[in-house]
Amino acid sequence: MTAATLPLRRNPPFRIMPGFNITLGFTIFYLSLIVLIPLAAIFLKTFSLSWDEFVQAATAPRVMASYRLSFGASLIAAAVNVVFGGIVAWTLVRYEFPGKKIIDALVDLPFALPTAVAGIALTALYAPNGWLGSGLEQLGIKVAFTPLGVVVALTFIGLPFVVRTVQPVLEEFEAEYEEAAASLGASRLQTFAHVIFPAVMPSLITGFALAFARAAGEYGSVIFIAGNMPMVSEITPLLIVTKLEQYDYAGATAIAMVMLLVSFTMLFAINLLQAWSRRRGQRLRTQS
Repeated sequence: MTAATLPLRRNPPFRIMPGFNITLGFTIFYLSLIVLIPLAAIFLKTFSLSWDEFVQAATAPRVMASYRLSFGASLIAAAVNVVFGGIVAWTLVRYEFPGKKIIDALVDLPFALPTAVAGIALTALYAPNGWLGSGLEQLGIKVAFTPLGVVVALTFIGLPFVVRTVQPVLEEFEAEYEEAAASLGASRLQTFAHVIFPAVMPSLITGFALAFARAAGEYGSVIFIAGNMPMVSEITPLLIVTKLEQYDYAGATAIAMVMLLVSFTMLFAINLLQAWSRRRGQRLRTQS
């Protein structure tokens, strides 16, 4: 057999990271250690209760009031951030103005700022004797130590999630689509409704989901401004901490499991809606 007839030996592709089996094993081990095992501990501790005890612990009037406040305020805050976060992202992408980089950096401030510091700052700002609270008090609007203060705090910590998910999509969105729509006689509202909004809708939904999930479990920035009045302004994470301080571990994990199931359900529904909106946007772009 001559050298010309020898089969060519192909070198295996070069990979910087280890092989699939090693990386997959490490991934499963790491996720189990960080995520799955703590979540499993919640279920195992809750299963130490009987069904009647679980229902009593998870549906007590004080607990139900905290559910309504935590999830309701999280939904309102996430919806507000979808509107105004989208406007902030649009302004940062489409316009040039003095101080743009400073404002762009300030968007990430809730990420870097400790939650307790954010809560103290918001409380000092919206308290009845604060800079904004004193003026709102004269108008009959009380923010600090009310459910409205919870919404304000959750809106503050959720804004970056919407801006940072919408901003890259707008940066990649070509302005030629808008110009083409305008050349065909479309108004600004029609251009937004049929060209821009379908393109950014998946990212808006993603930002909404991230802001909602972040707000539902928020603790540090809320406890200072909420007032923590049972049945009025007491959030569910604070109630869980209260039960832990009372050594009612099973009751705390029962409430935590309810929050976990509701959050999973919301995220699953939002992911389905996001997949549908993505397919719809692709069809619209194909038709156009």
